[in-house]
Amino acid sequence: MKSLKTTWNHIRRSPYQAFAAILVMMQTFFLISVFSFIIGGSTSIIQYFESIPQVSAFFRDEAKPEEINALKEQLKATGKVSSIKYVSKQNALRIYQSQFKEDPLLLELVTADILPASIDVRTHNINDLTGVSEILRGSQIVSNVALPKDVVSNLVEVTNALRKTGLGIIAVLVMVSTFVMAIIIGFKISQKREEIEIMRLLSATNWYIRWPFLFEGIFYGIVGAFFGWLFSTAALIYFGPMFKSLSVFKSITLLPETPLFIFGLLGVELAVAVVLGIFASFLVVLRYLK
Repeated sequence: MKSLKTTWNHIRRSPYQAFAAILVMMQTFFLISVFSFIIGGSTSIIQYFESIPQVSAFFRDEAKPEEINALKEQLKATGKVSSIKYVSKQNALRIYQSQFKEDPLLLELVTADILPASIDVRTHNINDLTGVSEILRGSQIVSNVALPKDVVSNLVEVTNALRKTGLGIIAVLVMVSTFVMAIIIGFKISQKREEIEIMRLLSATNWYIRWPFLFEGIFYGIVGAFFGWLFSTAALIYFGPMFKSLSVFKSITLLPETPLFIFGLLGVELAVAVVLGIFASFLVVLRYLK
């Protein structure tokens, strides 16, 4: 308790230095939160594309039911297919009408006769898409095959690039934050050299002298992490509806807004902030208070 009181006195007597340390930490954890939201959103998009029927094969008008059934059995025999859904011409028309119900002109121009029947094939693994699509393309009753594998692959590449970029930026900011915090705490120790010498003359232990500075680093880390998380979450709540309204994929969760994710992120960031604060303070304390 005495160490905590001393820590508060250190912070209160040098508010500008404390504000600078908190501001740097806040910027670091703000960007950590933002990149976490972006990665979470891109992961949701990838999962969405992986969960929808992954290969769509459109049949020629002359395709017979027994030929379609034979093709379905051939696909099932590969062991790569998890489900096959047949979409008749009438079902295709209903799907089309639901997608363009706000445009009467487009609805009038399309009838069931001009829409092809199709099957939507879902595989157990995205890597099996190529083999399944080759079987479909080799069938004489199939006129066209839609394969969204490239979309998913591109999204995975973009997500990996974002993750690497984010980790690089965050690593630099963490080093800068540690450096700034170490400078501030080291400066405070140098200002209190006479006070520290007096405490040593009074038989104060090294850890009795060190603890207030360690707690100070923890304080900067926790406060900076909390406000960085708070501002990023406020931005998420404010801009989230805007992203949803602009999204062409209404059923995709572009930004992770679940309390479990948001508060779980806060817990992780606070834990990292404590470790970072202890590390920065400990380096300085060991150097100046041997």
